[in-house]
Amino acid sequence: MGAAMERMQVALGDGRGYPILLGDGVLGEGGLLAPFVGRQALVVTNPTVARLLLPALQRSLPPTALDVVRIGDGERFKTLATYAEVIDRLVAKGHNRDTTVLALGGGVVGDVAGFAAATYQRGVGFVQVPTTLLALVDSAVGGKTGVNHPGGKNLVGAFHQPRAVVADVATLGTLPSREFGAGLAEVVKYGAIADAGFFAWLEDNAADLLARDAGALLHAVRRCCEIKAEVVAADEREQGGRAILNFGHTFGHAIEAATGYRRFRHGEAVAIGMAMAMELSVRLGRAKPADADRVRGLLAALRLPTQVDELAAAPLREAMGMDKKVRGGQLRFVVCDGLGACALTADASEGAIDEAIASGLAG
Repeated sequence: MGAAMERMQVALGDGRGYPILLGDGVLGEGGLLAPFVGRQALVVTNPTVARLLLPALQRSLPPTALDVVRIGDGERFKTLATYAEVIDRLVAKGHNRDTTVLALGGGVVGDVAGFAAATYQRGVGFVQVPTTLLALVDSAVGGKTGVNHPGGKNLVGAFHQPRAVVADVATLGTLPSREFGAGLAEVVKYGAIADAGFFAWLEDNAADLLARDAGALLHAVRRCCEIKAEVVAADEREQGGRAILNFGHTFGHAIEAATGYRRFRHGEAVAIGMAMAMELSVRLGRAKPADADRVRGLLAALRLPTQVDELAAAPLREAMGMDKKVRGGQLRFVVCDGLGACALTADASEGAIDEAIASGLAG
């Protein structure tokens, strides 16, 4: 008997949409991806994930002429050069417009594979099979794809929605502790920006999440995907409201850039960024100090950093200038209006921003 599976729907405009196939052990079910993949496909993955999970993915596929490209593991491989590797493989293997690109891996694999799918022959089919918690709850849903540039994070990309997302929490069983923990930062984000009740549930269930309890993980992934789907449905191309999903990311992306994308996992940088964003929210009178304390406390309970050492404010300031939310030369921040609510603002003073940065710099 197959694993129990829930089917959630991401509803987009003009009747478009796609399913999120959620469960514990659903990857590997025969025919699972038959409705979404045709006679030709390319899997983008990395060597470690391929060794652990590629056989299960193959069991889920219909009879398909399957090619595989393995890319480097980590944010430093999210580049135009890596994207070119994927395009080169598609060309070399004679893939046509009816091919499907499958992303089997974490956020870097998903972003690179999605960008290749968005641009190869002006767009081909795409399926997300995320294997990290961060990708399960965030980057695999919503259609944002792209690569980094030396001048900033995610500066080159496209919106390209997947045909389906396979959200299998069983894939998290072999994830290294640090990688798993980094994904918990994005889980905290959803409670902070959209659901105070969920945030309180996270406080009560932090130990179960760290232990990778399947029931706790299913609840957390389900709620995060529900919130993400609602936000994406309302603003598919990030023209307004979708920007709230970047809570903590303006600071976090700057931390990543200033440390060369080598020192922190994305989620770790976002955790520090959320602590800074909460400090900014307090300085602007949008949130209470107790709210900031709860966010920092939950992040600490989940063994995530809230400060960074050996980093100066000036490189962070410079990196934030390239943030995608900058409009008319003015930085915009997602701030917390009390736990469970947030908004985008351009009203942060230089002093408040500097104080928020300082709060996250140790030493």
